[in-house]
Amino acid sequence: MNEKTAALLHQLVDQKIVPGVSYAMICQDDIQTEVFGNKQLVPTVKPLEEGALYDLASLTKVIGTTTVILQLLEAKKLRLDDRVAKYLPRFTDQRVTLRHLLTHTSALSGYIKNRDQLPPAELMAALYTLKPAAWLGKKVVYADIGLILLGQIIEAFYHRPVQAVITTEVLRPLGMKASTFTPEKKQCVPTELTATRGLIQGEVHDPKAFILGEHCGSAGLFSNLADLVKFAKWMLAPQTIPGVLAPETVAMLYADHTPTHDLGRSLGWDLRYDRNNTPCLYHTGFTGTFMLLDQKGKNALIVLSNRVHPSADNEVFLEWRDKIIATYLAEKD
Repeated sequence: MNEKTAALLHQLVDQKIVPGVSYAMICQDDIQTEVFGNKQLVPTVKPLEEGALYDLASLTKVIGTTTVILQLLEAKKLRLDDRVAKYLPRFTDQRVTLRHLLTHTSALSGYIKNRDQLPPAELMAALYTLKPAAWLGKKVVYADIGLILLGQIIEAFYHRPVQAVITTEVLRPLGMKASTFTPEKKQCVPTELTATRGLIQGEVHDPKAFILGEHCGSAGLFSNLADLVKFAKWMLAPQTIPGVLAPETVAMLYADHTPTHDLGRSLGWDLRYDRNNTPCLYHTGFTGTFMLLDQKGKNALIVLSNRVHPSADNEVFLEWRDKIIATYLAEKD
């Protein structure tokens, strides 16, 4: 299945761009999975095994936080063009809407001194003070802040930490039993070796998520390939597991929802187009994870790697990721 894409994924490991890869390709009722390479390179080399848990990084945004926000929109507890300040009174700007946050068009900017060393309450207070630049709603600049604020809106409704809500409202109903925000260290593929934290394994790599803990909606989820296959298969056919999101809600994601409707992003998800100009949902994670969903063709690509191990200085991976996605979009079907 998709031989050119699979060959590129093997080259990622063969050329030592990543230690190892776990991937799945779904086409209609067929599925192809492979797990190869190493789990860890330092301080000792350990082979990658099936079922290993990965730090999904920003895939948390779309699997978890975006899905819960869509549930609240479905229930008419939220409206897409509501002001953020309506739900978060400490966020004082009156121009930024939920749509801006979901499409990364909020233009929220400003320097937060020592942001990776602040206590949780101080970091959140600083995020509430950010103001939008003049390009609010006019261009996409990807940032964590939008999904962190959306996580706070979820907490305002549920009165529970956002990560607990994601667990009960998304992970459990979808049968994603291995997925967790509190994994066992030995089950996890390690990420970066740092001077301050040592070898990061079983703890979230992202600095803001590490500070905010269970209150972070932008990162923190750990999962394995089998659980992400469950999520992808549900997204391709949401009627198979009723009660999480209505099929029409998932279907409407395959469109540009930016304020100008021409900036190439959906709600939470990015958009990519195949050779037939069919829209596909796409998202990446800093640690080396990415996923692409094509509901029309019933296709999906899931790739899990720890490209930040042992060092996050791995720009070549980003070039390869783009090449892999382009190849897959041209090859699938």
